[in-house]
Amino acid sequence: MGALLRAAAGTAAAAGFGWTLWHGIAEPGTALAFGVLVAVGELARWGARPDAGAPPVLEEPRGREPAPLAAAAALAYALLGESAGLPTTHGVAQTVAVVVAGALVGAVPQVARGHGAALDHVARRVLTAGFAALCFQPLYNSGELLRAVGRGHWYALFLLLLLVLTALCDAVLAALLLRARTGHPYAPLLRDELRALPGIGSAVCATGAVIALAVAVAGLWALPVFCVPLLLTQLSFRRYAAVRDTYRQTIGSLARATEIAGYTPPGHAHRVAALGRAVGREMGLSGPELTVLEYAALMHDIGQLSLVDPVPEGATARLPEAEQRRIALLGGAVVRQTGAPAAVAVVVERQADPYREQPLTARIVRTVNAYDELSREGGGNPDGALYALERLRFGTARDHHPNVVESLARVLARGGVTGSAPG
Repeated sequence: MGALLRAAAGTAAAAGFGWTLWHGIAEPGTALAFGVLVAVGELARWGARPDAGAPPVLEEPRGREPAPLAAAAALAYALLGESAGLPTTHGVAQTVAVVVAGALVGAVPQVARGHGAALDHVARRVLTAGFAALCFQPLYNSGELLRAVGRGHWYALFLLLLLVLTALCDAVLAALLLRARTGHPYAPLLRDELRALPGIGSAVCATGAVIALAVAVAGLWALPVFCVPLLLTQLSFRRYAAVRDTYRQTIGSLARATEIAGYTPPGHAHRVAALGRAVGREMGLSGPELTVLEYAALMHDIGQLSLVDPVPEGATARLPEAEQRRIALLGGAVVRQTGAPAAVAVVVERQADPYREQPLTARIVRTVNAYDELSREGGGNPDGALYALERLRFGTARDHHPNVVESLARVLARGGVTGSAPG
């Protein structure tokens, strides 16, 4: 599906450039202004991942729309029917060409700095802007839209409906591209994208519509004026993301306390968190549920710090049930002192309970933790992974939920998770 969407975007881009070059650029000044605005927005976009030094498990998108200014500019050009009271005639093909040119120019420095390939990002931008332009430009340029709804509240309602459809289209495309890249189930990915729409997504849609309406009345002078609110919003989101990243790094540092003290092997907590997050995705978890799962997986062994003598290799799965529960309860008490959400402490406390009494997140932590311990016993090679899965399947009568074990098996069959934990 990802290849199909990229091919569709490439076809649309080629058709847009070909049509524009053949027929010439309509309103070149307006096209240049919006193309520059798209490029500037892409240059100012958030990195797709945190700093390169962050542990792989802590990698998370800084925002569902990393370049809100570029998205608003592309949407505004797609919805532009007039400039300073004069009708525009750029149409769908030129809209796509300008958006592609701006997105590619803005993406070059990002790729040069090693921030990841921008192909999916550009494809999403092209298809979303093309959808909005296809819904608006032919109707407006033919005069059918104004004849049908006029310039009053019905016109505003039409724009609102078009913005909603465009936002939904963008969410669907983003989830499809992420599904193709990661292999995670589509439904929770789409749910995450839809949940993000009331945030930066609504700001992008509102700014795009306002810019288009303002340029129609005041001309291109409206562009810098109406971009300022979105830039301030982007700055606020960046500060929020920085605070969140700092908190996540603090949790990651706490997770290494048991490793530094010699209670658990190096990288164990981060391996459990990374694999647990992938299993959670496989089982349909999303958003806050995945965050709770990740934090709990990172700190699931912190109760071992209360032990006088370390458990060999930190393998608590082989301890008596009463001892496992005591360590889990002590770990939950420590987590509550860190200021982490109460749900994280609950998962840590209940990780040693029989699976029929556990919430899903605790079931995942228990099973993935046992897998990491058992696979080390098997030598850490493919045979060790098969040995660990076999042991987990034997334990589905009481210790491990069958659905969690099979979800783990599917994740491992796709290659597990990439990257190595720190340590």
